[in-house]
Order: sequence, then structure tokens, then C-alpha cells
Amino acid sequence: MRKLINGIVDFHQHRRDQVKDTFAQLALGQSPDVFFIGCSDSRVAVNVFASTEPGDLFVIRNAGNFVTPFGDSTQLASDESEVAALEFALEYLKVPHIIVCGHSDCGAMKALCNGREKVELPHLRSWLRHGEDALNRIRSKKEKLQGLEEVNAVSKENVLLQLEHLKSYSRVADRVKSGELMLHGLWFDIQNTDVYYAGLDERAFRIIDDVEGARILALLKDK
Repeated sequence: MRKLINGIVDFHQHRRDQVKDTFAQLALGQSPDVFFIGCSDSRVAVNVFASTEPGDLFVIRNAGNFVTPFGDSTQLASDESEVAALEFALEYLKVPHIIVCGHSDCGAMKALCNGREKVELPHLRSWLRHGEDALNRIRSKKEKLQGLEEVNAVSKENVLLQLEHLKSYSRVADRVKSGELMLHGLWFDIQNTDVYYAGLDERAFRIIDDVEGARILALLKDK
């Protein structure tokens, strides 16, 4: 907290004038082209590894970067925060892209790997159910992964699972089918500061270097 307050004071004294015009324009409204669903982990600093600016992203973060799956009725009995943000992004902001971003050394994935039933906190234990299929998929491969290797494999699979959860929502599925919306998976390797990409129909993550970046940009077309 001390660092945060000192940072605000420093911003007020030295940097506010540099961005005042930018925020004056943003005060008139926002028009981000990406709805970013990320983990609450403090190390997942998308503004750093993606060089984003204020107004670029409409963001929601939660433990495990989960998206609540939807039934045929698209009615939700609980976990309303995610769907509320999704609806706002789709219907009011008209975003053409949704990103789900996972990361290495994820605490939520560790809890899944260690056994969700062992989590003492009831709300967290319940919330982690949205990633359990990712754990089951990795373990069904019988590759005998252990420790951080398994955690990271589950984290990547979880990103793909959450993209599927997004498509279980009819408003998302319809827009993807019509070409109005694209879904993307990112995975951030904290230790190596590498970012990986997987599209909606891909099952493998590729590091975003110059070649992969060009490939992704070509897929985006005019969006």
C-alpha cells in the first residue's frame, strides 16, 4: 500500500500532465477492441508484456481466468460477474475480439492439481470447479507430469477450456460464426517473459515471435 500511495503522488507530481489529454479524450467514452479475461495474479501485467495503453482493453480478472459455462437457456444462477462483463463488452462496446489469458505458476491451477477437495475456503473450492475439466484432460493423457510442469500444462489447457466456455454462450457463438467476433488464447510465461498464442480451433500454443506475430496479424483481417 505504501508503494501504491507513493506511486500516485509521483504520478500527480511528474506524469499526470503527460497523459492528461489522453484521459480527457477517454472521459468522453471508451471503445476498446478487446475484452481481456485474465487471472487476478499480480504478476500478469498485460500493460507491460503487451504494451497496451489506457482505453485499449476492457478487462475482467479472477482467480484462474475462468469463464462460467452456460446452459442452453443462457441463464446463470451464480457467478454473475463474468457474464455481466461479457454482456457489456458484446452489447455496449461491440468488441470484435475476446482474449483469455493464463500464465505460468498459477495458484488456481496448483490448487486444482493438489486436489480441489483439499481447499479449505468454500467459495474458492467451488469456484475452482470451472477449471477441473482442464486437469482431467491433462491427466487423461497419462504423461506423468509432475510439479510445475503439470501446473503449467493444466494452465494452458484451462485457457482452451475457457474459450469453449465462451462459445457455450449463444451471443458469442453466433458472433463467432458470423465473423463478427474472434476468440484468442494467450499464455504468459512469467519467468521467461514469453507470451504464447492459441486460436479458437488450435490445441497448441506457439510463442509470439516475429513470425508468429505476422501469422496472427494476417488472421485478424480487418478486425
